[in-house]
Amino acid sequence: MSLIINIVCVYAATIGFGLLINLPRRALNVAGLVSLSGWLVYYVVDVHLSSYLFADILGTFTVGILSIFASRFKKMPVIIFNIPALVPLVPGGQAYQVMKCLATGNSALAKSNLVQVIFIAGGIATGFLFAEFLNQLYNRFKYYVIQKKH
Repeated sequence: MSLIINIVCVYAATIGFGLLINLPRRALNVAGLVSLSGWLVYYVVDVHLSSYLFADILGTFTVGILSIFASRFKKMPVIIFNIPALVPLVPGGQAYQVMKCLATGNSALAKSNLVQVIFIAGGIATGFLFAEFLNQLYNRFKYYVIQKKH
């Protein structure tokens, strides 16, 4: 039951953030589905492998690939789908814990949480990097095949 509640909340948070940043109405549902897919990959990897870093990389990679497909399908820029889909993957809770620990004087725990935030941010960047690399590789291969035919 908690998984269903999480799924609804992830979708609603993405749609809400999309409305907040004025996404076009025709992109909201697809952005929500891209976000939900990325979060589900994150959740499955995190639960089964207990690796938040690898889960973040794969979740963001999924968001990146699906955003590319969504942008081609809707004929809209990729960033329209990337930005709201990242909402569930951003380490906001850990960043809050860093600030709270610094304010209360617990610097050891603050350092630990800060390292976690940095790794998660790096994982998000890495996931997008891999997705874009795969997209560029596909485009070059497609161009090469078309040139070979002519």
